[in-house]
Amino acid sequence: MDDQNQSSVSISSEADNFLEVVPIPEDWGGDGQGRMSLSRRCTAIAAGHVPSQYQYFYTHHISEQAWQIYGIAEQTVTATCQMLSWHENSASTAKVVLPSQFEMPAGRFTADLEIFVLSGAIQVGAWKLSKHGYSFIPAGVRVGPWKVLNGEAAEILWMENGSVQYQDLPNHSQARINEFIPALDSKLLPWGKTDTRQFTESNKKWLRKAPNGGGAWLLAILPHYDGKQAMIQSYNEEAYCLAGCCNIGNYPFAKDHFGYVPSFTTSPRHISEDGCLFFIRVDRDLSQSGAVLSYAH
Repeated sequence: MDDQNQSSVSISSEADNFLEVVPIPEDWGGDGQGRMSLSRRCTAIAAGHVPSQYQYFYTHHISEQAWQIYGIAEQTVTATCQMLSWHENSASTAKVVLPSQFEMPAGRFTADLEIFVLSGAIQVGAWKLSKHGYSFIPAGVRVGPWKVLNGEAAEILWMENGSVQYQDLPNHSQARINEFIPALDSKLLPWGKTDTRQFTESNKKWLRKAPNGGGAWLLAILPHYDGKQAMIQSYNEEAYCLAGCCNIGNYPFAKDHFGYVPSFTTSPRHISEDGCLFFIRVDRDLSQSGAVLSYAH
């Protein structure tokens, strides 16, 4: 077999086996089974990965760019995005604005995808996602078609765990359909306790628990909260403020601010006078010993 044919076979095999890609190990020592690819990310304010250093910024200051998914013909109506964080394996988190006329055909993705709606509403197949709605679409699960509803643009967090292509194909035979979350209305979920003693005056709503105990949730920090001490965070985290404000050290983490916290960051004292609401993603089980450590300077 010549080199050209060998190359063709290799590319074909990679496309057929995209669900079998080896997970990327987390830099805190995990095996990657959470499939979130939150380790070693770059952000909109850092040219490269900065270990053990939190990065907080106001998303409205980030430049917009055209948004397109490989595998879909260019739309006559252009969507835009602001890239918030990304990994060299093409995993990324972006804030995407879908215009009111936006539509997308049914299909499947080649990487796991999480969606969280910040404003507006979208239809995905038979299901509707409105404000603070959440969906988790495992690689290879066919969904759609997509459509923005109510004549108003929709703003969403679009979170890919790898290189995403859109394919007009049925469900992949090995797709993790049992993990598929079509549409979750977070307003209907009960509040529960947090996993760490550093946030005892807070409440938590699980949106998705990953196989390794990490996942995505909403965190409500109650008024007059004072964490009293700094924390060592032995995990990777992304956070988006939905309402209110929490002062983290000297930084006022307020609505529409985004944070990336790489593993083993020392995070300053948290104080919130009026309370706040966050969307959170974490790649480790925070109930495990050593995941969050109080730390006095």
